[in-house]
Amino acid sequence: MDFIKRVKQVPVSKWIKFIIVTILYVLWTAWIGNFWLLLIVPFIFDFYITKYIPWGGWKKSKNENVKKVMEWVDAILFALIAVYFINIFFFQNYQIPSSSLEKTLLVGDFLFVGKYNYGARVPNTPLSFPLAQHTLPVLDCKSYIDWPQWSYKRLKGPGTVQRYDIVVFNFPAGDTVALKRQQEDYYSICTRIGFEYYFRKNGKIALPGEVPYEDVYNLGRDFVLNNKGEFGDIVYRPVDRRENYVKRCVGLPGDTLQIINTQVYINGVKLKNPKKMQLCYYVEIEGSSISEQNFRKLNISVEDRNLADDPRLLRQAGFQSDSTGVFNHVIYKLPLTEESLAMIKKFRFVKKVAMAPNNDDLSTYPLFYDKNWTVDDYGPVWIPKKGSTITLTKDNYRIYERVIKNYENNAFEVKDGKFLINGKPSDTYTFKMDYYWMMGDNRHNSADSRSWGFVPEDHIVGKPLFVWLSLDKDRGWFDGKIRWSRLFSTVKNE
Repeated sequence: MDFIKRVKQVPVSKWIKFIIVTILYVLWTAWIGNFWLLLIVPFIFDFYITKYIPWGGWKKSKNENVKKVMEWVDAILFALIAVYFINIFFFQNYQIPSSSLEKTLLVGDFLFVGKYNYGARVPNTPLSFPLAQHTLPVLDCKSYIDWPQWSYKRLKGPGTVQRYDIVVFNFPAGDTVALKRQQEDYYSICTRIGFEYYFRKNGKIALPGEVPYEDVYNLGRDFVLNNKGEFGDIVYRPVDRRENYVKRCVGLPGDTLQIINTQVYINGVKLKNPKKMQLCYYVEIEGSSISEQNFRKLNISVEDRNLADDPRLLRQAGFQSDSTGVFNHVIYKLPLTEESLAMIKKFRFVKKVAMAPNNDDLSTYPLFYDKNWTVDDYGPVWIPKKGSTITLTKDNYRIYERVIKNYENNAFEVKDGKFLINGKPSDTYTFKMDYYWMMGDNRHNSADSRSWGFVPEDHIVGKPLFVWLSLDKDRGWFDGKIRWSRLFSTVKNE
């Protein structure tokens, strides 16, 4: 009887609000595909209609201080919940931290990222603090609770990742992190240290093909684990709590990608380069330095104004030193677009310009591979496609080992020359997800798929829509710090 009485007393306006909110909530639940969430509907009914739960009981308090405090608490909770849902399913703010996409996107650009474009992901870690990726500021602790963990699910969106799209995604190699070296790829740290430790231990260089990668990596990993003072704790992060990266998609699922002398080829066809793509060049000058005025004309940031410091690479690029190994002129290593390259060649004080070579095959994916790939000459490599099957060989298994183990959660090992997947011998594998190849437009200053491999579809976050703020860290507030021309400019794909 009490129920019927309560229902009859509810004004029509409350019923209308309840119906609208319920319809929207049911549609949202259907979009997500988790119908367990319909268990919340009775609480919505009670909030608007029956009011058995004293949702706003604090409003009846005679203590004005209690009412004021609860008004703030109520407003803050509502704002946090609203931000949480908007941040997860629709939009996210993102700041460009590095120069990997210069001059397309600049360090200091603040992006408005649309998550609905490719379809929003249902979070792997639903219990998290809004706007904090993995660490709460000030408190310096995790911003999420590990339980529950939901499996990967992407909601329907209007589009899919296309070639040339600029994409925000979770860093694939960010599953394991050394807390005191968070800006570095943990696997690269272990490989580099293992390489150095092997040399000190054995008195010779560990060469790909002669020394198993696992041996080198394990040496470095053990060193990192035993030196917490330098590296900190080693932690694991779920997919949606890994660092956000932004790059350009150049390779799609099923493509075969190859880089020949800095030029990308897809399925044997030369790929059109981005208009503002940069490569690093050695620039030999007369005098002691390039002026600030000329650097600004070239649009080169302070961080990128580096002197060349590798005599071996300088000689490889055609620069001559004297009998003592000293180069007689100042030589810069600068990232230049085609436009700035043409401009710098016209400066009277410039004696010689040559592309900076890069032959560090230890920094390319897969690490310590015996194919002598570099960032400028890479591949060919086939990009995994959902449902496609490959034959595993001694030449290619290292390329797909991380995909099979880390991204698709299989036990994978090589024993007596045979491949074991989940304990069973198999020389084939069928992929469960699509994968993408991401690269920065600043090709010689970008840690991208050439360094850490494929980007799984479950790591895709969204698509940058526009720049809502842009700050130049090299300028003062009264010297052009705010890049007014970039405000609310759209992020266009080429």
